[in-house]
Amino acid sequence: MASSRAVRRFTLVGGLTAASLLLSGCSLADLPRYGFPESHSIQGERMQHFWSAMFSASLVVGVLVWGLMFWAFAVYRKKKGSPLYPKQTKENLPLELVYTAVPLVMVAVLFYFTVVTENFVLKKVENPDVTVNVTAFKWGWDFSIDGTQNPDVPGDLVHTISSSDEIAVLVVPTNKVIEYRLESKDVIHSFWVPDFIFKRDVFPSPAENQVDAGNTFQNTITVEGAMVGRCAELCGQYHSMMNFEVRALPDNLYQEYTALRNQMNPETNRGYTVAEAFTKMNCGELCSPYATATHPFNTSRTADNIASGGN
Repeated sequence: MASSRAVRRFTLVGGLTAASLLLSGCSLADLPRYGFPESHSIQGERMQHFWSAMFSASLVVGVLVWGLMFWAFAVYRKKKGSPLYPKQTKENLPLELVYTAVPLVMVAVLFYFTVVTENFVLKKVENPDVTVNVTAFKWGWDFSIDGTQNPDVPGDLVHTISSSDEIAVLVVPTNKVIEYRLESKDVIHSFWVPDFIFKRDVFPSPAENQVDAGNTFQNTITVEGAMVGRCAELCGQYHSMMNFEVRALPDNLYQEYTALRNQMNPETNRGYTVAEAFTKMNCGELCSPYATATHPFNTSRTADNIASGGN
């Protein structure tokens, strides 16, 4: 009777454990990341490595604690004929010292690797390969890259600006150090590319209101393709529609694209737009003339923009 009851209990525990794993939606592909999003930058990858190591260490500690708990439940459970109150043990100084020292060591190790990871993610080099000027406004984005020359306005940089008809596409190279200089024209916005696993608030001028001098950060993108960007700070009526796209290209295509944007289009007698440059390059999906990760929205106040903002 007792053995059959134990078997039923173990079966119930095993069934509940299996059900919890199945219902969690986890897969073997997520195992090394433990559900952490895939990153398209080396900074995001470092954060994922830290998360995986921390999660693995937590599992080890959890299994140890659970094992000690269930061992105590099994060995010291109340038995027939045992006294109502078991014998009490106290003032075990060596054990108390161990239980105090071990958590302190764990917290110190966690703090150390947190600081190391944060310093790596926020590290800046003096001469980045590409410097992007990001200007946020209600409700769009203005991107320009240092070193470009606007053929329509001599002395000005080439700008890519959001409109109600077209999503701004920020074109950058892969495997290069990119610096982003953030500024807002009106209220506080937030520059967020989910695939970077990083976001930074965008503050209005003057500079003393910003997080650091110029409110900048750097990263290195490792994956080619289109990535959706969003404003992650509630900024007004069309906040949810304030999207943009980052298009990461291999360096040779990026150089070709930049050269075209610096030139006059002989067919229109003005500088190449993003769409015109990508159409001329004709390099497949990477050179789609318009944004593919998101799309514009209807500016009519009576229109249903839910689908547009959620893509």
